[in-house]
Amino acid sequence: MISIKQERAGNSAIPKVADQVAQVAEQLYRSGKMHCAEAVLAAVKQVFAPQIPDEVVQMAGGFGGGSGAGCICGAVSGGTMALGLTMSGDKKAVALMTRELHRWFKEDYGATCCKILTVNGKSGCVKLTASVAGRVAELLLETGLQPAAVAVKSVA
Repeated sequence: MISIKQERAGNSAIPKVADQVAQVAEQLYRSGKMHCAEAVLAAVKQVFAPQIPDEVVQMAGGFGGGSGAGCICGAVSGGTMALGLTMSGDKKAVALMTRELHRWFKEDYGATCCKILTVNGKSGCVKLTASVAGRVAELLLETGLQPAAVAVKSVA
């Protein structure tokens, strides 16, 4: 399993919740039932907005593999959708967190383009998927949004 190692001063729950979200996304991706965008969106929804119907994840269906054209990483697209889903219409906050997500991703992985990230195959996609889901959880927690008080569904 991928682990989020970043410690945040003042909130020891952030790494724990971020790890949980990352692990859910990783499990969903590894199951073969979801691609990167779907797995990130589903994991964040499951932990932060479980009241929203699971069918909402279907809107991420076209974003895997760089939206079918190889451009923007599907995990980043799924993360962007997850931010919008969970931030209750706060477009300004979503825009700021989206910029931070892209900045972080480019800094850690060098590019946001799926074609560049997968030039040697998609074996690294599971790590990208988990990492993005974890980072989205961190961003949400840093705004004060709390995870829902429900158990995380296991992926079989």
